[in-house]
Amino acid sequence: MNKENSHLGFSLLELMAVVLIIAIAAMATMPLLQEQIAVREIDTIARRFINHAHFARQQALHLGQPVHLVPISGDQWEAGWVVKSGCIGKYVQPGCIDKPWFTQAGIKPIYFKGGGKQFIDPHSGKKGILFNAAGAAKTAQGGFVANRLILGHSRSPDLERQMILGSGGRWRICDPARDAKRCH
Repeated sequence: MNKENSHLGFSLLELMAVVLIIAIAAMATMPLLQEQIAVREIDTIARRFINHAHFARQQALHLGQPVHLVPISGDQWEAGWVVKSGCIGKYVQPGCIDKPWFTQAGIKPIYFKGGGKQFIDPHSGKKGILFNAAGAAKTAQGGFVANRLILGHSRSPDLERQMILGSGGRWRICDPARDAKRCH
């Protein structure tokens, strides 16, 4: 071999050094990547919940009868939720058909944290949102529901998002770590 061709490749030691540097960089960025994945998962569930609430409201307006967004298990939002006609309470109209449209289940590793009123009807003690025929979020007794649900992530315990329903029927997703003033 001549001298000109002897330095065209890399030695095994040089290749191992490059692989080690890449591994260290990957290990250093892994927690940030995991947190970003958790943020995306929690935001996806929050947006899905709000979209389902918008659907329930639109169905109430379209049908002219109440529609419910309620936990599947009755009192735990973590199990998922269902959008169905709301043939209950003082809003029951003749011909009201109790019909579920769709459900959302299996939202792990996302969970609903304590805090907020979690859309609990103060009269019945049941969780859920009832949209009346006018599209307003009301309790079974007719009172206004302004409330919040707080989402958490099992892999990132400090991560939190709040889904807030305002008095005008407008939803917002709030990150208490970034905008604490808007969340309260």
